[in-house]
Amino acid sequence: MSILDSKIPSGPIADKWTKHKNEINLVNPANKRNIDVIVVGTGLAGASAAATLAELGYNVKTFCFQDSPRRAHSIAAQGGINASKNYQGDGDSDYRLFYDTVKGGDYRSREANVYRLAEVSGNIIDQCVAQGVPFAREYGGLLDNRSFGGVLVSRTFYAKGQTGQQLLLGAYSAMNRQINRGKIQSFTRHEMMDIVKVDGKARGIIARNLVTGEIERHSAHAVVLASGGYGNVFFLSTNAMGSNVTAAWKAHKKGAFFANPCYTQIHPTCIPVSGDLQAKLTLMSESLRNDGRIWVPAKKEDAEAIQAGKLKPTQIKEEDRDYYLERRYPAFGNLVPRDVASRAAKERCDAGFGVNKTGQAVYLDFSSAIERYGKEKAFSSGKKDASKEEIIKLGKEVVESKYGNLFDMYEKITDQNPYETPMMIFPAVHYTMGGLWVDYNLMTTIPGCYATGEANFSDHGANRLGASALMQGLADGYFVLPYTIGDYLSDDIQTGKIPTDSKEFDEAEKEVRDFLDRLMNVKGEKPVDYFHRKLGLIMWNKCGMSRNEKELKEAIEEIAQLREEFYSNVRIPGKAEGRNAELEKAGRVADFLELGELFAKDALDRNESCGGHFREEYQTPEGEALRDDENYRYVSAWEYKGEPKDAVLHKEELIFENIELKTRSYK
Repeated sequence: MSILDSKIPSGPIADKWTKHKNEINLVNPANKRNIDVIVVGTGLAGASAAATLAELGYNVKTFCFQDSPRRAHSIAAQGGINASKNYQGDGDSDYRLFYDTVKGGDYRSREANVYRLAEVSGNIIDQCVAQGVPFAREYGGLLDNRSFGGVLVSRTFYAKGQTGQQLLLGAYSAMNRQINRGKIQSFTRHEMMDIVKVDGKARGIIARNLVTGEIERHSAHAVVLASGGYGNVFFLSTNAMGSNVTAAWKAHKKGAFFANPCYTQIHPTCIPVSGDLQAKLTLMSESLRNDGRIWVPAKKEDAEAIQAGKLKPTQIKEEDRDYYLERRYPAFGNLVPRDVASRAAKERCDAGFGVNKTGQAVYLDFSSAIERYGKEKAFSSGKKDASKEEIIKLGKEVVESKYGNLFDMYEKITDQNPYETPMMIFPAVHYTMGGLWVDYNLMTTIPGCYATGEANFSDHGANRLGASALMQGLADGYFVLPYTIGDYLSDDIQTGKIPTDSKEFDEAEKEVRDFLDRLMNVKGEKPVDYFHRKLGLIMWNKCGMSRNEKELKEAIEEIAQLREEFYSNVRIPGKAEGRNAELEKAGRVADFLELGELFAKDALDRNESCGGHFREEYQTPEGEALRDDENYRYVSAWEYKGEPKDAVLHKEELIFENIELKTRSYK
């Protein structure tokens, strides 16, 4: 075990980033033309980084497995993006955003990175407005804000329920400008299969053309991994079905430490699972918790009647409803952080108060908001004596203007009208705070290999606050990496083009071909989804919203056994040459089967509860997470040693000089 050097600059936290930018090495414009950078992934983190690096003069290659860069999963983000502009005049500041993020992550994030994130957040909004992103605006034309969980201010900028899509279109347009200039080469339908190291440095990748099956070599002076998170290790998640850990995991196997894999976010407002054959879950934006009130029946007999289909939620009187978040957390109410809201929903359902046929759901009710907005609209319209029907009609119009596309999506999926009856929601895997370990410059433990956005671990600790994923991805891509990567590349101004006919590229390509041949030659009986689904059940049941020592040990054994069965009994039809969707899935599931074991090992090693990592043995009498700051105030960074069970732990101690460590409370 070693202590990791995060390269955090010295000095007051508010001055660190400015001081660092003033002191690092730069590459002059003429030399940038001779330097190549590969960016893997074209979501918000990757697209913004690629566009900015190309604008600076670097030669950039981008890779995505989708048929267009704008099909990246960032497009699915709904609710908004945080920034500490204090447009509402409600007391927001860079420090408050910094504090809320560290507290929301249960004091398991790196202070310096989080303060930098807050510091550049305002620049992101200016950048995106300049690109034409259609953020919502108030009556007077100023940018509007709404609240998200875990904060007491309104700092979330949004574009109805399509914020991720609009932000990605902005980044994509910036990319397209550079593609048109010839500064970006865009490789779509390509998947990174391995990273290539030359003299210990990341110097390129091996990629597979998913249309032709051809194995390709691509060299560069640096490689940026912006490939997203690994939530699909649970099989069922809100992630796109193609989202995977492969790029990050291949880098891990080549020397990049993997940090905090057990830190996974369970989002409290998702459409519940409807059947055993379901392959995808759907998110309902956290923004809905601004106006929706979460409740379950206060009487168990009412819950049982609803489960049996004998009672409707609209038939339950107000006094017979338990608005449990408002009851337990009066200061924050329905806007507590995601991990808190998710565990509270699970506790109510486990106690027998859940709704839906399965009892695994709670209600998200907009009737109060509809009536409140209707009264405001009627009053402002001069209708002082409006009838109840008029008030409800006006209220629905206001709610539709705020959340219409989300309500439409819910109705299409469930065939229930959320304007008339409460939504049913239940927690589901949504985001991963763990990822490749990076230092302050966003470099992994492989020199020249960087990780940005959800692919790294750096900013959210053990729980991410809502609307902070888009903020981190764009901060890394637009305003952090373009500065820090120059410090490393300044040593490469005389290196010249990296050749792809070296023994290192030969060996990496052979490893990829051998791996694909191994998969194709199994010729077993079970399809890839059989193994992925079984892995997901193990992960959800034993490494999900709550964990304990006994079941984590069982999970480690069961995943190892499942991985052995996978390599002896998986069936992949077709050939490796040409398009083969099952072969693509098999490679990704093979990586999940290794990551899943490391995930459980990390959760077993961390004998505390913090944020999204909830160990049943470590909780307060009220059922809240119980941290152990004396023994576990560190980042767990795992080094690959051949098998997940053999991974070696390295630690980065977390130092808090600007925030007092205390029990996280939202009451």
